Amino acid sequence: MPFPKSGTPRLRDSAASLPLVPLVALVLCALLLPAVAGAQSTAVARPGATPAWNKGMRAIDSESYYHAIECGKQGGEDPPCVFWDTGICQNDDFTLAFYSAYKQVAYTVWAAVRKKQPAPQPSYQGARQVRVTIGITPKAGTKNSLTEFRLKRGGKVVQPAVRDIGGGGGQLTYDYAPWAPTAPVTLEMVGKTRTVTCVIPAAVLKQFR
Repeated sequence: MPFPKSGTPRLRDSAASLPLVPLVALVLCALLLPAVAGAQSTAVARPGATPAWNKGMRAIDSESYYHAIECGKQGGEDPPCVFWDTGICQNDDFTLAFYSAYKQVAYTVWAAVRKKQPAPQPSYQGARQVRVTIGITPKAGTKNSLTEFRLKRGGKVVQPAVRDIGGGGGQLTYDYAPWAPTAPVTLEMVGKTRTVTCVIPAAVLKQFR
């Protein structure tokens, strides 16, 4: 909302009454300080993923293991149940990709079926060792290189088990607990020029696999 006209003369008069040197210093500070800018989005999981899933990302168990196998058996070029994270947290600077135990099982089966091979049974114990990894890739043309990544739940930062940031992007690995679909989480991609924030509602976390 614009300033009321009645306030403009007062603002101008106040500036005119300032000594010249402090006024120049104020102008220089305004020019030299980096612009504080940011972008915020709300995560959306891909629609139409079958078989349906509403229990979120979790350590693999018998239910999610066989569910992921059925997902992979669909084949096709781009099954939403395998690549459910495509387009999550849309923004101009970074692309996010998630890797989980469910995705490992589903992808292994899908890759075989796509080659007209029998659907395999991926290692259950191997999948039990897989945690959640987020890959952050800078988009072509962006000048906003990643310098920090924060996962917040309940307003508190959750520390990753593994952190690797460099080359404009990064990879971070977390346990499953922070992704429980009982409360929203916030992702902060801190860049050199601005911070990109993505809120993931609990209802969307339920669709994560």
